[in-house]
Amino acid sequence: MLVFWKERLILLAVPKTGTTALEGALAPRAQFVLRDPPQIKHAPLYRARRFVVPLIEAAGGSGFETVAAVREPVDWLGSWWRYRQRDDLVGHVNSTRGIAFEEFVDQYARGKPAPFASVGSQARFVGDGEGSIGVDHLFRYEAMDQLIGFLEERLSMQIELPRLNVSPEHPMELHDHVAAKLRRKREPEFAVWQAARG
Repeated sequence: MLVFWKERLILLAVPKTGTTALEGALAPRAQFVLRDPPQIKHAPLYRARRFVVPLIEAAGGSGFETVAAVREPVDWLGSWWRYRQRDDLVGHVNSTRGIAFEEFVDQYARGKPAPFASVGSQARFVGDGEGSIGVDHLFRYEAMDQLIGFLEERLSMQIELPRLNVSPEHPMELHDHVAAKLRRKREPEFAVWQAARG
């Protein structure tokens, strides 16, 4: 999470949406950088409103807007699945090593997924807690150029994004019935992505 004081802007770090690269490019320009541990870096909107905004307001700040990116849900899950195949997770309950992408998606679509498929919710991350989008400026990860354009205009700077924290490529097979189950069980994930700019 990055806070830009003069511009009254908070950039939320939705996991697996290029936030490490954005942080790499913009952290020197931000007045407030929350990068570690991951639970703080990736604090969702409701946590930012509960903890960060009151801190800002106590320092005399007001009128801050939020900006974030969300990723197409199947692609987002694919990034998580690939990321959790890394060597340092082998033997851990979160490891997806040896688990097919389709099994990962099927688990994610359940009410209580296995630990390896418990990756949170983009819809909840950017939501207002009442079923609506709470982030002021929401962009699709796939339209990163639009998010960069917004940030360049808002921050009055040119942004060059480095490629950081990129998951290794692996083929991802997903049969229609599992894709349909995901859409049915996790409809808010698709609705939020559809509503985002891009």
